Amino acid sequence: MLDRQVLSRAYFTRENIVRHHIDSFNDFLDYGLQKVINEQATIETDIEDTYVRLGEIRVGKPTVKEADGAQDLLYPNDGRLRNITYSAPLFLEMTIVKGETENETVEAVIGQLPMMLMSKGCNLADISYDEMVTVGEDPLDPGGYFIVNGTERVLMTLEDLAPNKIFAEFEVRYGDKIEVAKVFSERRGYRALVVVERGRKSIVEVSFPAISGRLSFITLMRSMGVETDEDIVNMVSDNPEVIKFMLENLEEAEVHTIEEAMEKVGSRVAAGQTREYQIKRANYVIDRYLLPHLGNDPDHRPVKAQYLARMAESCFELALGRRQPDDKDHYSNKRLKLSGDLMEDLFRVSFNRLARDIKYQLERANMRNRDLNVITVVRADVLTERLAHPLATGNWVGGRAGVSQLLDRIDYMASLSHLRRVISPLSRAQPHFEARDLHPTQWGRICPSETPEGPNCGLVKNFAQMVEISTEVYDIKGLKQTMHNLGVEPIVTHILGMEEKPGTYATELEAIEQSLEYTDNNNNEGGDSFE
Repeated sequence: MLDRQVLSRAYFTRENIVRHHIDSFNDFLDYGLQKVINEQATIETDIEDTYVRLGEIRVGKPTVKEADGAQDLLYPNDGRLRNITYSAPLFLEMTIVKGETENETVEAVIGQLPMMLMSKGCNLADISYDEMVTVGEDPLDPGGYFIVNGTERVLMTLEDLAPNKIFAEFEVRYGDKIEVAKVFSERRGYRALVVVERGRKSIVEVSFPAISGRLSFITLMRSMGVETDEDIVNMVSDNPEVIKFMLENLEEAEVHTIEEAMEKVGSRVAAGQTREYQIKRANYVIDRYLLPHLGNDPDHRPVKAQYLARMAESCFELALGRRQPDDKDHYSNKRLKLSGDLMEDLFRVSFNRLARDIKYQLERANMRNRDLNVITVVRADVLTERLAHPLATGNWVGGRAGVSQLLDRIDYMASLSHLRRVISPLSRAQPHFEARDLHPTQWGRICPSETPEGPNCGLVKNFAQMVEISTEVYDIKGLKQTMHNLGVEPIVTHILGMEEKPGTYATELEAIEQSLEYTDNNNNEGGDSFE
């Protein structure tokens, strides 16, 4: 006979209460930090043939420097009593390269990283019950929060729509009901909303950042190298009813060649400039701002064209009644940003600021004919301040407020509740009835009763008692092999008659792999999904 007491004790322990926060932050320490460094890779300078190459990043143990210069291990209770931040030093390998000459690789302290209690970098990790009491900690305290300037701060779990996923829906505009397909394309912390809509006369238009208004779908497809009418139609669909809609769009086409399409895009993104600049700007905007999660190089344009064609097909299927509008409140369409994801976003922005400061310090040292030395040009306070300030105030990168909150210590249950809270980005001033309602897919994931009264009702939620959140790394190579085994064949190459080149994303399979890039190493930048 099953002993329920043994089972409950095995699960309801302090390790499982805030496991989602601790796993996510550990994932950030293991993968997220190095991922941001690898994205930067080098720090370019205006000094001729001189740059800084970045290497491995390492996190030390939380320490405090005393008045007499001695360095001691720092424990959380010391941070509370002395009103200091419980943080650990960050060490980064940096090499100054000047022409063919490389200076010796130096490991410099680049700043202090606020450390989550009970994470793998915390001094409390893996110590015994008695040792916890000795250093002034409650052995039953679950951790999962930070200590900044002596105050306990917890990062709220943010709920948002899944990035890099097509959502088809109806919108009412000027009395007309139109079909719209949206995707929040996210890459390295940058989020771009791309919208494909079927308006009056079945004309399909596209809007995305860096371009004012809407651009014809046909014009944009031709600007990405899909020139002939047949190629465009075949990319969208082989359904006769959809082809009829596409023929209407082709009849209204503004341009008929790739060159004309690039000129049209250029005239929209750089009006009044020279033709050469307009073409250059059009290429830059298409590569950088249109569906950035699929890549930022000209070789990625065939996949972007295929993705846009899918979005257009979603609009046509919605108009024909072949599919239903996507339910944005369904939990498969949501993602959660946990502590590790939020810290990765913050570290990316903070490190970019540090890189600019290092560049400035190197150039200033060169102008004064000083030896270029990594140790002397790195100002650790730059990164430290930009990591601690958002945690102390709650004002996060991306303009979000209230991300970091003062941990509720009214009683033990209040603290546990606060650590398991989920907040929505929707405005509290608007009704948002559907978003506030209890959705069937929240069963077993979100508590149906623990939500505040008043304007926050349904927008501030709490995890269900036995929920678990996946934070493991996805095996993309294994996924790719599985899809090969299932018979997935190249699509874009067949349509365009292209030869697949090494290093490009000219196949449908590689498009899927690239779209899943944000899940590699640190799961996903849009947040962790439920298992």
